[in-house]
Order: sequence, then C-alpha cells, then structure tokens
Amino acid sequence: MKYYSTRDKNNIVSAAQAIAAGLSPDGGLFLPTAIPTVSQNGLKALLEMDYRERAVDIMGRYLDEFSADELRSFVSEAYSDNFDSAAIAPVRFMDDNTAFLELWHGPTCAFKDMALQMLPRLLTASLKKLGESRRVCILVATSGDTGKAALEGFADVEGTSIVVFYPRDGVSDVQKLQMTTQRGENVFVCAVDGNFDDAQTGVKRIFGDMDFAKKLNGHNCFLSSANSINWGRLLPQVVYYFSAYCDYVNSGKIKMGDEIDFCVPTGNFGDILAGWYAKRMGLPVRRLICASNSNNVLTDFISTGVYDRNRSFYTTISPSMDILVSSNLERLLFMLSDDKTTAAWMDELKTTGKYSVGDRVLADIQKDFACGYCTDETAKKIIDDTFKSRSYLMDTHTADAYGVLKEMRERGETFPTVVVSTASPFKFADSVLDALGENSGVSGAQLIDRLTALTGTAAPAPLSGIGGRRVRFTDCTSKDKMQEVVMNFLV
Repeated sequence: MKYYSTRDKNNIVSAAQAIAAGLSPDGGLFLPTAIPTVSQNGLKALLEMDYRERAVDIMGRYLDEFSADELRSFVSEAYSDNFDSAAIAPVRFMDDNTAFLELWHGPTCAFKDMALQMLPRLLTASLKKLGESRRVCILVATSGDTGKAALEGFADVEGTSIVVFYPRDGVSDVQKLQMTTQRGENVFVCAVDGNFDDAQTGVKRIFGDMDFAKKLNGHNCFLSSANSINWGRLLPQVVYYFSAYCDYVNSGKIKMGDEIDFCVPTGNFGDILAGWYAKRMGLPVRRLICASNSNNVLTDFISTGVYDRNRSFYTTISPSMDILVSSNLERLLFMLSDDKTTAAWMDELKTTGKYSVGDRVLADIQKDFACGYCTDETAKKIIDDTFKSRSYLMDTHTADAYGVLKEMRERGETFPTVVVSTASPFKFADSVLDALGENSGVSGAQLIDRLTALTGTAAPAPLSGIGGRRVRFTDCTSKDKMQEVVMNFLV
C-alpha cells in the first residue's frame, strides 16, 4: 500500500516513509492511495477475535510492508496490562439502542492511548526499514489528551525525543499535572501563551521551516509528528470502530449487517475521520454524528459547506474540543475532491480564515455525516442526570456527544447508536464535580479524591496518587518563540 499527499497526489511514498515523516514536505497530510475493503465474511471473522487480533487484521490491510508477526508484536506490547480492561475498548450498553465505547482504559485515561501506544512501535520500526540513523524529535501541539498520551508512549524510547506544547489556560488541572510530571529523559513540556490553535499553528510553522530542518539535520536530528496528522496515529483509531460494531453484534442487540450510528465528540476531526474510513472499508455504519461544543465550527461546516474560523473562541469544560482549525478535515476534502482543489481551500483558510466547498462536496459530506453541538450548561445537566438516573459517570466530552444524540432522539430518531466516550471523568474532575453540584473549592489532584468520595467510583490507577509526583516542567513561551524552545531542548 502506497500513500500520497493531500496537496500533491504525485507525491507517493511508502507507509514507513509516511509514518516517519508525519507531515508531507509540501504541507499536506499523507493518506492511502486506496481504501481496502472488508467483506461480509471478513467482518464475520472479526466477531470471533479479541481486540488485539482485530487490530492486526485491520491495520495489516494498510501496512503490507510490515509482516503479520511484526504487527502482532506491536499490538501485544501496545495493548497489554497497561490497560485496565481485558476488552481494551469495552462497549457499555445504556439500553438496546444506546452504547458507550469506552476508549479511556489505557495508561493516560483518554482515547489517545488507543493510537499513541501503537505509534512509537510503528515509528521506530519504520525508521529501521528506512535505514534512518538520525534522532527523531516528535513535535506535538495538544489540547490536553494527545500531549500526555504521546509523552507516555515515547518516554525513553531509544532514538527519539519529544516536545509537547499546550495552551497555558486551555487544559484541565489533571491534564496539566499529567504532562508536567511526566517521567523520561527525552521529554520536554512547555505551555504556550495562547489557545490550542496558536500552539497547533506554531507547530505547523516549525514543520514547514526548511532552514530549521537543515539546522536540525546538522545536529543529526529531524522532526516527526504524533498528532493525528500522522497516518500512523490515525490508522489505529480505525480499529475500534470495527471492534465496537463486532461487540454490538455479539451482544445480540443487532444482527450482522445491520447499520448503526456513531456519535463522536471531536474538534480536530481525527477521531470521527477514522470512523469514516471504517465506513468506506465496508463497516455497516449509517452515519457519523459529529458532536461539537460551543466552538462549533465543524457543526456549521457540515450544515452549510462553509468553513469559517473567523469567530469567537470559547474556553469550555471540554477543552480537548476547543479548536477552530480542524486539521484532519483536509483528508476528507481530498477524498471528495482532488489535491489542487484541497490545496486551494487550505490556502484560503490560511489567508482569509474561511472557504466554501460548494454544493456537490457538501452533499457528499452530508451523506455520511450529521452534526450538532452542546453547550456547557447542557453537558453539565447530561452528566448529572445520567449519573443520578443510570449510575453512569461520564466526562464532559462524552457528555457533549450524548447531549447531541439526546437532542436528535427528542426529534424522534431512535437508531442504534454508539457514543464514543473519549476520556475518564476523572481527567476533568473539576467540571464533573461542578456538574454534580459539588463546589468543593479544591484543585489539582484533590479533585480526583473528592470525585471518588462523592460518587463512590474509584479513580483509574494512573490518576490516583498523581498529586504526589514532582512537577518537572514549568516553562511558558509565546507562540513566536516555540522554535527556540525546540532548538534549546535538542541541542
């Protein structure tokens, strides 16, 4: 399987090259030149497999230059006793038509673990296949969860360094503690005086600076990405859509071949795009529901075909979705148009802050995607009502998705739906406590203890005791000085 850039379909590389580079030199994102199909018999075979076996099957269809034995080794290391559920990504049913796909049972308690426990293995193997001897620096902009998951995945991995930037006031207390207390001699964490889009734009600028790349090369180093712009990060996420469908069938609540919906809280469009790839591969998905918070640029885009980042930015209780520039949308646009058109739209976004895809592309998008958004107040009510009525505790991002789904259900829609639950409620303990009517006046790790006491729900092991860890990283930089931070750490 070969890969090409969204900005130039003639820029064709191997899977190993795409994973090692992360971002194409022309500024585009790599994606496969073809989408493999999973037949009905192939899907039936997945029913009998556990999560690890399903991962080898689905990822192997895109990674034919990696042997099955290599992939089995990667999977067994990535999804082992570092997850607190034998199912890895368990499906919890609220009723026959509503399930929650819990993607937060890994070492950092967020869905990013599903990919970022796999990516270091794919990346280091790719570098060996390419005969690369330089050190790779993983450069990350995070709205909270990606940063910790990437740090955990790459900590002390031979031949790598990792630098993570996060918005100073744009992550939860627990997310900040997770990152700033990270172990590892090859890691560095720095706040950015701005929001996530400022951090993400700064990282993209560094990737696009050829002079900087030459300087790094002089120090026997090069850059790669652990954000979902890296195909090696996006691909493992396709697996859990197949796994959730199989678990739904195995529950007896639907039959093989029946369609279901997925409702996905998303800001950067990577999580839901993985679902779209699963649908294109043949998974019986009727539609993907894109759930936003008050930064509802994606909701407006799917409704109108106009992407416009020129709007107010809101700091919400679901900070991982506080994003106005959704990078992975570019992959979808390429698949529905072509490289030249996509490049033109991306240029418009850069220069004017908006673009319009027109009626034909919009119609194609609306065939597969529905959308909605949820305010903070509604999300809090969802958390409170669901815990009191069902004894099910959810985080703020999951509440955004469930709120969008409930609004659709109030309009009479009752289609079987999987809500993608992206984080443990304990990662956002301050907001969850507030939703439950508890104004405790505590902060940091104390929030975790208070939520446990209030709900009788045990915190995940990786979060318990976080308050006793030493804070290692306290730096903050302006968005214009991010490049200096990277260089100072590496040399």
